[in-house]
Amino acid sequence: MTEDTNGPRPAPRYRFGIFEVDAATGELRRQGLRVKLNTQPFQLLLLLLDRPGELLTREEISRELWPDGTFVDYEHGVHSAVNRIREALGDTAANPRYLETLARRGYRFIAPVERVELQKDWSGKGPLADENRSSGEGSTTAASESRAPTPQTDTPEADTAEKEVKPSAKRGRKARIRILTTPEELPKTSYAVVQTLFILFQLMYLGFYVGALANLAEIADLFSPLPNAAVAYRTLIITAAILIPVRAFVLCAALFHAPDFRGNFRKIWPILILFDELWSLAPFLLLHHINFGLALASTTLLVYSPFAQRSLVLMGAGRPKADK
Repeated sequence: MTEDTNGPRPAPRYRFGIFEVDAATGELRRQGLRVKLNTQPFQLLLLLLDRPGELLTREEISRELWPDGTFVDYEHGVHSAVNRIREALGDTAANPRYLETLARRGYRFIAPVERVELQKDWSGKGPLADENRSSGEGSTTAASESRAPTPQTDTPEADTAEKEVKPSAKRGRKARIRILTTPEELPKTSYAVVQTLFILFQLMYLGFYVGALANLAEIADLFSPLPNAAVAYRTLIITAAILIPVRAFVLCAALFHAPDFRGNFRKIWPILILFDELWSLAPFLLLHHINFGLALASTTLLVYSPFAQRSLVLMGAGRPKADK
């Protein structure tokens, strides 16, 4: 009795580097751990994996993602989906390992991709990966080669993949003791809440800077007992003057949903945190009006402020309207 080969072929799985994509379940996994990726970026990733090494124009991508043509600003939608893929893979546009941008043309997947077709087993009772079959219909597709060895072949790449998966549990334990949270670890909150809180943080810092510059005489009197009063005084003026336009830029970018706001904010965040921690001492500039205990309590809360801003951005603050 021969196997029926005329039926629909099950959705494939793809492997590249330490990642695996299952088209049937809609899952992206990194060393066995699931990585969150929304529907449209996942669909785009499948398109790229199905044609590794080939150019996919923005027009081709838009026709696949929005076949009914209802999405008008497809350029922004494609760009946003590409950024989500890069974030999930830990990739960058400047130094791509997986997803390469071809200026004014489109995108292509540049890493070797292994495609594993799933078919019925010999008894016809369930799926069986092609690597377990002698016919070897599953293929390995790479951007720079057409030869397709079957996944069951004992290659050094297969051994390396197995070795990378085994320590995944150990790496998972390390991930749990990280200081900085990942998007997957943050709660789901409405866009209005995270956007409002993020805007309030920016207005608070602007208030600190403008208020300090408006009361320089009072602050000079506060600094006078310090050993390096002149240095502290100049540092306050210089950092306030620098940070006013920086904070205004962040505020406008969030309010007007600048493209890739999350990625750009995460790039400047390591620098911004240094200034934010310095300005967490701002309550002590009000010692003529409040007591020392209240200033200290306010400062301890402000120490957490840069981390709160980062979390709010990861939760969706400032994201484009198309992604809401």
